Formats: sequence, structure tokens, C-alpha cells
Amino acid sequence: MLKQIGMVALLLVACAAHAVGKPNVVVVVTDDWGYGDLGAFGALDDIKTPNLDRLAKEGVLFSDGYVTAPQCGPSRAGLLTGRHQQRFGFDSITSGPLPLEETTIGDRLKKAGYATGMVGKWHQEPNWTNVQWARKLHPELVKDGKVPTIPWEINLRYFPEARGFDHFYYGEWHRYWHNYGLGNGAPLPSPIWTDSKEFRVDVQTKAGLAFIQDHADRPFFLYLAYFAPHVPLESPEKYLKRFPGEMPERRRTALAMMSAVDDGVGRIMDLLEEKGLRENTLIFFTSDNGAPLGAQQGIPMDDVLPVGKAGPAWDGSRNDPLCGEKGMLAEGGTRVPFIASWPGRLPQGKVSNVPVSTLDIAATANALAGLPHDPQFDGMDLVPFLTGDAAAPQRDLYWKFWNQAAIRSGDWKLIQSGPGISMLFNLRTDKEETRNVIAQHPEVARKLTGKLGKWTAQMQPSLFPPGKLNGQEEKWYQYYFNK
Repeated sequence: MLKQIGMVALLLVACAAHAVGKPNVVVVVTDDWGYGDLGAFGALDDIKTPNLDRLAKEGVLFSDGYVTAPQCGPSRAGLLTGRHQQRFGFDSITSGPLPLEETTIGDRLKKAGYATGMVGKWHQEPNWTNVQWARKLHPELVKDGKVPTIPWEINLRYFPEARGFDHFYYGEWHRYWHNYGLGNGAPLPSPIWTDSKEFRVDVQTKAGLAFIQDHADRPFFLYLAYFAPHVPLESPEKYLKRFPGEMPERRRTALAMMSAVDDGVGRIMDLLEEKGLRENTLIFFTSDNGAPLGAQQGIPMDDVLPVGKAGPAWDGSRNDPLCGEKGMLAEGGTRVPFIASWPGRLPQGKVSNVPVSTLDIAATANALAGLPHDPQFDGMDLVPFLTGDAAAPQRDLYWKFWNQAAIRSGDWKLIQSGPGISMLFNLRTDKEETRNVIAQHPEVARKLTGKLGKWTAQMQPSLFPPGKLNGQEEKWYQYYFNK
């Protein structure tokens, strides 16, 4: 009886949320998709993203959209929590997983009566490199300085279903852990693993569509994390043939994968239209970091590399016209495609050069769900300034990764790449970061250095100035900045 009463209460909460018109929220996150590969930016001629361009025309395209880290694990932790990931020590992949004490967007919106769904890449669970985590919580797992095996019952505590997502189709490539089917999203009796030979982008699109199909009658939140165009590269011929002509095969395959994602976003938009939900659905589109270009291996991206090359080589995406790549706090590592589209509320066809962050996604969703603002958020609700109800935010953006730290304050950006090595750029006139003007503006550099030091002191780790660059970082900064 108590269980039945609880079920009725839950249904009443959901119906009440729908009755007051709470908007749906869809967050589409891609993997290693560079800034240049969005047709709406007009930076490259070979990219074809008609559906994403349509999404931008029906909403706001941000020219200055940023992630919190130039690496997938920590970047996604910042997005999912709305907090700088260093506040809870998730500085890089090796310092994960996402601590169980942290609250995700899924946790928040679930409490507000939303159906919550997660599809695709998660990357917030423990992995074999998380030695610091294991030594603290599970020392018995550490063997010879590594974590060779993580028991299933421990791993499961960090999976999407334990982090606020009641519905999930979790997996990157050919294996998925899920509790609903791809037909109409009907729930399964219990979660299962399914092996699939189908192209991963198409599977993830189908899973996103199935979730929406099954929850169209109540407010829903969908976190759709495509595993594309991250290596290993692959694509069916139907997407590859859209890009004829001579080009590196890595580029052709990445373009095909991004075209498949674009198709998927178009199908989601069409389904929302069909269900009469498009004007009550906010869609975010972004990437987890900039594209890896291979400079850290001494292999310039213009070299032709085989599609099957293993390791962190060029994934075929591009960051044009920005400098740098994944792993760097240069613009090419942290500035990414960023769209917010909601025809029923936001202006359409607007291009904003106000700096925004993926930290803002959680704060925005939280506000739209009618929840009180959490002062622990590092991000802000974007809707009031986009609709003209509030002034554009005047705030500084901060980054810390490995032995690099950076701050953007207005048009100024300061990068510290190792002890005693600072560069200052005016991004409004030089977003390509080609002119280090620190010698001309020492007072600006001093002010930003002070701010960066105070911010870093609140983070974990709090080292400032950063330590000596590692070998990989040295190659990056020598290649792009000749120092």
C-alpha cells in the first residue's frame, strides 16, 4: 500500500510540473568536436551541418562559448554539476571519478518532477588510472601503483542510474548498458548489456529519440552525449559519400561522423515538432573540448594519417581559426561550438559574443525547473540576459589543467604555462592568440595574475603558479607559441 501511495505521489508531482509548463531541456554534447566545424561559423568550406545551423537560426549562437577543461572527463564533470571540477579535485581524467557527494543536473531535475535520461558517453565512473581515488576509498584495489580491477558493485555506484538518471542507454561504441529499448523507449524489467554492430552515432540518436518518444507527456531532461568524432574513427558509406574529393581520410571520416550527429540533432528537432514540444524545449549543443590535432606527437594535422592509427592522434576535426588543441588552455582547447535554442522563449537568429561557459547549463536548467538557485553553482542562468530581462554578465572565467592556468576577464586572456611563463592576449582583436602583448600591458597582466592566484587557491590542487610543463605540454607550447 505504501509503495502504491508513493507511486501516486510521484505521478502527481510529475503532472503538476507539466501543468505549470516547465520546459523540457535537451543537452547535446559531442566528443573532441573543434570550434571550426560548425557551418554557422563559416570558418571552413567542407563542413556540412545544416541541422545545427537551423538550430542556431532558431536560437542563439555563441561565438565565445567555453568548456571548463580541455579534456573530456573533467569537462563533463563541470558541465554536469555546474561547478568548477577542481572544487572537488577532478582536475584531469586520472583524478576522477565524479565524487558521489556531488549533485548532477539529473539529480536536481529528477527532484523537480522531470523524467531524466542519459545516452552515450558518461566517463564519470572510476577507471584504472584513478589511483588517488582508490587509495582514499578503496586501498585494496591498488596494485603496483595502478587500479587493474574495479568490482562491478563499486563501478555501479558511479553509473548514470546512480547519479540522477532514471532512464539510460549508456555506452560509447559497441556495448551499451540500458534499461529501455530503442523502439518506443519502453522500460525493461531490469538493466542489461547489449552488444551492437550498428554505427555508434546512429544507436545514440535512436536512444535519444526513444527516450523523448516515451516521455513526451511530462517535462523531461535528456543528456545526449555522442561519442563522435572521437577516435577510433569510423563511418558507414552513407555518410562518407557526402564528402567526395581529395582530402585526408581522417578528415573525411570525421566529417562523416559529424554529419551523422547533425542528422541526429535534426531528427530530434523534427520529433519535438511532431509532438508539439519544440517551443517548450530548450536545446543546448556543445562539445566537451577542442579537437586534438596531433602536435603533441610531433605530427602536424596536415599530414595524412591512416584512419585506424591508434592513440591520441588527430581526430579529423579542426579548431580554425583558433590556436591550440585539446589539452591546452589556448582557445583551440577550450573554446567550442555552443548553441542555445528555444523558439518559445529565446531570440532567434542571434549571435552573441558574450563569453559563456558549460558551467551555465546546469544553473540554467535548475532555474527553468523552478528550483531555487544553489550558491554552490559556478555558472549562471543564461535565460534572463538572453531575453533582455537582465544585463549581460560581467564576470571572469577561469581554467586550470595539468601545469597550465588561465583567466579571461573581458577581452583580456592571461595564460600561465609553467612557472614564470605568462602570455597576454586581447581576444576581441586577436582571438587567434598570435600577438602576446604582455610587455605592452604589464599592469593588466599583474591584475589578472592576482585574480588567477586567488581563484586557484580555492581549488584542488591549489598549486600556483603552475608547476613545470610535462613533456606533452612542452611540445604543444613550443609548436604553437614557439616557447
